[in-house]
Amino acid sequence: MRRPLLTCVAALALLLTGCTTGSEGPDDGVVRLRFQSLAWQQESVDANRELVKEWNATHPDVQVDYVQGSWDSVHDQLLTSFEGGEAPDIIHDASDDLADFAYGGDLADLRPLLSARLRADIPARSWETTTFGEGVYGVPFLQEPRVIIANRRILESSGVRVPTPEKPWSWTEFRQITQDLTRSMGPGRYAVAWPLKEPVSVSLNLGLSAGGQLFHRESDGRVTVRFTEADAVVPGTVHDQVVTDRTAPRTTLGSGGSDTLPGLFAGKYAMVPLGFAYRQQIAQQAPKGFEWTVLPAPAGSAGLTQGVSPQTLSIAESSPHKKEAAAFLDFFLRPGNMVRLARGDWMLPTGTAALADPTLHTARDGWATGAAVAEKLSPAPAQSVRGYPEWKDKVATPAFQEFYSGAIDTAELRRRLVEDGNRVLARYQRR
Repeated sequence: MRRPLLTCVAALALLLTGCTTGSEGPDDGVVRLRFQSLAWQQESVDANRELVKEWNATHPDVQVDYVQGSWDSVHDQLLTSFEGGEAPDIIHDASDDLADFAYGGDLADLRPLLSARLRADIPARSWETTTFGEGVYGVPFLQEPRVIIANRRILESSGVRVPTPEKPWSWTEFRQITQDLTRSMGPGRYAVAWPLKEPVSVSLNLGLSAGGQLFHRESDGRVTVRFTEADAVVPGTVHDQVVTDRTAPRTTLGSGGSDTLPGLFAGKYAMVPLGFAYRQQIAQQAPKGFEWTVLPAPAGSAGLTQGVSPQTLSIAESSPHKKEAAAFLDFFLRPGNMVRLARGDWMLPTGTAALADPTLHTARDGWATGAAVAEKLSPAPAQSVRGYPEWKDKVATPAFQEFYSGAIDTAELRRRLVEDGNRVLARYQRR
């Protein structure tokens, strides 16, 4: 008698769960959408919440509930929510995290849902970052190039050539510049600090400037890893600065970007390569009198090209209100609103109308440098690679960390990325 009772109880529990999760609310005719945002900087959180409030004030029949998520746990949290049938209707993520969810059927194909205005406003190269197979599974809306934040006084007093987007340093010149700077700065100080706690995206995305690609799609659609001379340019430069030239400290290799800021402010480092959004922390935390400038990352055979994984907004395939969610996205990503989101996150919008906004082209805080680099942003090499998260965590991260510290050489780095890496990717591409 206990088994049928438990079965009934379980069925009742599932029924009740289905009635209390997802987008359904009180039976009052109002559509309720859950929007999980990963905004974390206060200006960004405020901008997101304000836009949700504005939508709700003018759309009484479609109300959006703001749900705070976290970048630190979003992948695992989404896996759990998809498997449990509790995914938010509107999902904030990054394009390099979407592949497994898109191929797994968890995200809605947005092609029949998006407005013509929004489709036309965002360039094709940005849409490529969220295109998997034949479908489009996210709207890329914010992008963050890598730049160099420099101590203006140290740079100018040294007499080295200061790069511009029109005439950037080459990777060879960058290495020479760091040698000259370190000599002029004196003992115990370094020209550049590389915060490489997460080394993979930095290595791959900046590697595009030198013609590196690393991931190659074969004629049968499968992706393999090949490490060429072009792929070795950027990692080799960093390795030589740390191990050979000693123009970059070994101690920052395991650090996050924020960890290097005190040293930058104190003049221990003249330059730190960082994501564009770090400018907010610098503007807020720099001591009085600290003068800083934003420089473009070095250029290689492909110029200022670098890979980027834009922030994205997706709609869950399980959402019963996809059309209403798409209407909210169209409002949320109007040009003026996209500018508000970009400024709140100290990043750059993907939309051409928003990117043309004059406030994003001022010299103050390096906005103009970032806007110039934005024209050269391309999809990150790993964008559509199934199994990339595992490849990154189990193979590439430890391999790059050991290479940058001098524990392994280029040949061993190549072997691990290619041989070990292809074994991981093969498991995701079995037919």
